[in-house]
Amino acid sequence: MLPRPTRRSLLGASFLLSIANPGQAQSLAAPTGRVILTISGNITQRNTADSAQFDLAMLEALGTQSFSTTTPWYNGPVTFEGVPMARLLREVGASGTTLTAQALNDYSTDVPMADFEKYPALLAFKRDGSYMPVRDKGPLFIVYPYDSDPALKHQQFYSRSAWQVARMIIK
Repeated sequence: MLPRPTRRSLLGASFLLSIANPGQAQSLAAPTGRVILTISGNITQRNTADSAQFDLAMLEALGTQSFSTTTPWYNGPVTFEGVPMARLLREVGASGTTLTAQALNDYSTDVPMADFEKYPALLAFKRDGSYMPVRDKGPLFIVYPYDSDPALKHQQFYSRSAWQVARMIIK
């Protein structure tokens, strides 16, 4: 007769199974507010069958940073605040070479994933201390600290700076 499994041994077995399959998709908490960002593609952390959805509170909970920079879209320097793109991509377990950002107005741009390790780009939701409304490039805007490196003051990076971002696809 085999011994009856105990609660402790069952929990241990569950833990071992969870670490034995690291490539298997894990779960993020579900958003409780209005979803403002959906990330899909090559990610390991999800809260739906095929994507990671975020409300504003979830993005803010990842930790925010800010920087001031000039841009071609505003007069004078502005301060952007948001979650670092590298941190967001780590949170969803992103792997790939390209991030396709899709905006509310159907604009789409491809961004090399390497950008987010090389430059401290933000997924900004605040400009000069206020949340950005849709009519002013919000609610989410991928921005680079353009003044920090002369290479960033170029059309190549301006075109990667998508505003009104609603979806990201990792390829």
